[in-house]
Amino acid sequence: MPLDPEQVKEAPTEDFGFGNLFVNRMFTQFYDKGRGWHDAQIGPFQNFSLSPATSVFHYAQEIFEGTKAYRRPDGDINLFRPWENMKRFNKSAKRMAMPLVDEEEHLAAIVKLIEMEQEWVPSMPGATLYVRPAMIATEPFLGVHASTSYIHFVIAGPVGAYFKEGFNPVPVFISDKYRRAVRGGVGAAKTGGNYAASLFVGEEAAAKGYSQVLWLDALTGRFVEEVGAMNICFVYEGKQIVTPPLSDSILAGVTRDSVLKLAPDLGYEVVEDQVEVHEMLADVRAGKITEVFGCGTAAVIAPVGVFEYENEIITINFNESGPVASRLFKTLTDIQYGYAEDPYGWTLQIRVN
Repeated sequence: MPLDPEQVKEAPTEDFGFGNLFVNRMFTQFYDKGRGWHDAQIGPFQNFSLSPATSVFHYAQEIFEGTKAYRRPDGDINLFRPWENMKRFNKSAKRMAMPLVDEEEHLAAIVKLIEMEQEWVPSMPGATLYVRPAMIATEPFLGVHASTSYIHFVIAGPVGAYFKEGFNPVPVFISDKYRRAVRGGVGAAKTGGNYAASLFVGEEAAAKGYSQVLWLDALTGRFVEEVGAMNICFVYEGKQIVTPPLSDSILAGVTRDSVLKLAPDLGYEVVEDQVEVHEMLADVRAGKITEVFGCGTAAVIAPVGVFEYENEIITINFNESGPVASRLFKTLTDIQYGYAEDPYGWTLQIRVN
């Protein structure tokens, strides 16, 4: 479907914000039980027309992903480990009783969309094109069962830094009452309900001046799980990186996996182990934990400078970014943007020249 020339937007060159600007086109395909996926196309970015009874509005059967396109110094574009996002999309779909998509076709659609909208990939340092695949249930019914129809779509838009602080440390509120996800639930799926469950505490924390919420496990309220929409890592004495092991209440982050693979090559020991919140805070106070950082697609690496827990404020590394987080951030982003060699085969280069 061609674009209406009168509605075509020009790509911005600055002031990208995060998540409020979108390219002129989008990918869509539709699923019906008995027919499968059909009518795949890249057409104009436009609204969907859905019945008020559409199941996604009532039963939250939906999933999404997030990846980025990076402008290289030579003008080409990099995607970072997009194959992992395609796998995780299907993993989420399976958990939410939704149809799987062909992973190769899904990635090919994303690449084609980026090629068609290549001028929207920013050249400004630190900016990227954020790519958001999603799937929603579209059967119009009021009854709890898996939908018989779905829309799979991909939208994209230029973004700047996720946090207003940039790479500077963010303050984090530790929730001592509310929980994000539970073992046996859908915490390991990238579905909107997980994030909806975080909004109440997130707003409460923001009103106190905190950027993110650190979530504890739902069974005991003792063990660290995630920070906001990111995985979390603790640095012991500048040498050892400890992060909670994956479970069905913790999302398997692509950036987390990249940190775990990259860190040993930079000389750091990596440990996946449960982190008890009181022991962790005691180690921060004693100086054993020298850095804390979140890791995820949106922010890449986000140093944590302050925790608040049970009305106590605990400062980490004098509220300054530490050398481990800084080194990981630079090494990862240099690979993502193509400033450095990629010895891991993580990048997919889209040639546009």
